[in-house]
Amino acid sequence: MPDKEWLDKFQQVRELTLSPVALDQYFEKEEIAGRQLAVLDIGPCTLPTGKLLVRDPLVYLGRKNEQPYLRTAPAGTYTTQLCVVKPQGEEDARYAAARLCFTAARPVKFYEALIGTEHLEELNGDNYFGFNVDAGLGCICDQEVHGAYCAFLDRWEKENPGKNLYHDYFQDLFAQSAQSRPEYQREGGDWINWQIPSTEYHLPFFQSGFGDGVYPVYWGFDEEGSICQLVVQFIDVELAYGEK
Repeated sequence: MPDKEWLDKFQQVRELTLSPVALDQYFEKEEIAGRQLAVLDIGPCTLPTGKLLVRDPLVYLGRKNEQPYLRTAPAGTYTTQLCVVKPQGEEDARYAAARLCFTAARPVKFYEALIGTEHLEELNGDNYFGFNVDAGLGCICDQEVHGAYCAFLDRWEKENPGKNLYHDYFQDLFAQSAQSRPEYQREGGDWINWQIPSTEYHLPFFQSGFGDGVYPVYWGFDEEGSICQLVVQFIDVELAYGEK
């Protein structure tokens, strides 16, 4: 847990973590900035504790000391939705955002999800902390599922010395996903709904918009101040495709 000094500072700068974008519109509007949007349902995401991490699954999720966000979502199993910017011409479809809806309530504000170790003095209203992507993928993962993933990774690496986790394991799963559900996927695949072997945990992986970078994650709050959504933003659609 963060110390009192960090928590006091956070209360002073909380409004600087407010999303400038009404992210629920990504999943409700058919068009933003002249680009057609679609919503893709990629199946369940298992949250046994509600303590969440958002990470690049191939580079950072396997680190056992990764910490969840301070706030906690309701435990349960939720549908993973992707906001897709439909392709034009020779373009590929791009995933602008991913979300989980915990309740039916509408969000009225989105605040960045924080861990409690961020240097809050760096906030100025025009930046964010986010999470790092170095393999072009993201995932929303429960803390208990994270432990199961790390255990799987330990076993797989011991049984497959010298092999590559993506090329020798996940690559075929992505290709199968593209073959079975080709809509808004490239030939090699852009998402999977992976069930960790020997568990009941579903852990979807999905394309990170334009690729590697640092991306913000937001909690959606309803009118009563309760958490109702988690949204991972990969593309600011208006900024990326608008005329300005």
